Amino acid sequence: MEGMHDLAYFRGHFDQIAPRLATRANPPNLDQFRDLDGRRRAAITRTEELKKLRNEETAKIAQLKREGADTAAEQAKVRKIAQEIASLDEQANVLDEQFRDLLTGIPNVPHESVPVGKDSDDNVEVRRAGEPRRFDFEPKAHWDLGPQLGILDLERAAKISGARFALYWGLGARLERALVSFMLDTHTRHHGYTEVLPPFLVNSQSLFGTGQLPKFKDDLFKCEGHDLWLIPTAEVPVTNIFRDESLEADALPIKLCAYTPCFRSEAGSYGRDVRGIIRQHQFQKVELVKFTRPEDSYDELEKLTADAEDILVRLGLPYRTVVLSTGDTGFSSAKTYDIEVWLPGQDAYKEISSCSNFEAFQARRAGIRFKAGKKSEYVHTLNGSGLAVGRTWVAILENYQQKDGSVVVPEALRPYLGVEVIRGR
Repeated sequence: MEGMHDLAYFRGHFDQIAPRLATRANPPNLDQFRDLDGRRRAAITRTEELKKLRNEETAKIAQLKREGADTAAEQAKVRKIAQEIASLDEQANVLDEQFRDLLTGIPNVPHESVPVGKDSDDNVEVRRAGEPRRFDFEPKAHWDLGPQLGILDLERAAKISGARFALYWGLGARLERALVSFMLDTHTRHHGYTEVLPPFLVNSQSLFGTGQLPKFKDDLFKCEGHDLWLIPTAEVPVTNIFRDESLEADALPIKLCAYTPCFRSEAGSYGRDVRGIIRQHQFQKVELVKFTRPEDSYDELEKLTADAEDILVRLGLPYRTVVLSTGDTGFSSAKTYDIEVWLPGQDAYKEISSCSNFEAFQARRAGIRFKAGKKSEYVHTLNGSGLAVGRTWVAILENYQQKDGSVVVPEALRPYLGVEVIRGR
């Protein structure tokens, strides 16, 4: 019934919650919540009053019968009360359904540490690492470098599938594969994550659990004739591993990482990052997912963000980390850090990872609890890209390009790729 929110907490702290939700982009209509909640509670209160009255009248009828008196009038009154109760029950059920739908559309409440703002312009930088390289030549963007090296082919990809797809050749394909292996090895060997390989197709219930459905169905690809959707991120299948399960408190935190392809319709994003492979319908990603105790989740968010940043440190790529403002924070998230890598070919920092704490928002939707003794409560879920593989590929090409058009391979990747320099074929 509560969908993604603790209904009792939501009601009891409505005056504190409402101002925070109002700072989000497209804030929910909370007047509607208040009105619906009032009508629903009024119907329930009236039903309870009528049931009490019915019990009193029924006891009165029994007494009159013992006395041999006529009970026809009282019985008619009880029948009328019963009809009114049935009507109110039906009304409460309808209101419950409307309430469920309304709660489903209310986003997570931003954490108190999240800066208030309208959009990405109000995001706040929290740290910066690595100095952007100074070139003694005009650095190229990856959409020029890749084709010139013969490792990226966007024209043939468009022929095969349409816009926003990429075809990698030779060392371009091997670089993508090397990055996946390097990221998974780093997270499992050095950061303590367990690798999983989940399905790449999920059902509607899984997407509801993590918050993509019903609100964001236009961002997804659906398989016609099946209750199956292509995953937009490994967050969906990996978080749903424990859907409708109760975990042992001693097992927390659970730290999982997964490589998957990701599929997004990018509805509404046309015009943004149209060149190259920054914004694709299909891309590869290594995802980090955590299940934690509520009291530990914000410490774990800091650690998860540091684990994602460590990939960039090991690859020698300059980056900055920003905390998203309330107006830019995603629907399901309570707090998000974006890690942005420096791309010299575009003279800009571009997002390469979003690391979020969803608190109990997803766990409540997906029914993921943990037990500590006799007590059972919802876990907190967290996730972040560790990293987006294609964007890391782009960052390596643009940051490590040489004047002759070749690209030096970062030392950490050389054992995986088997070469020190990528040259044109």
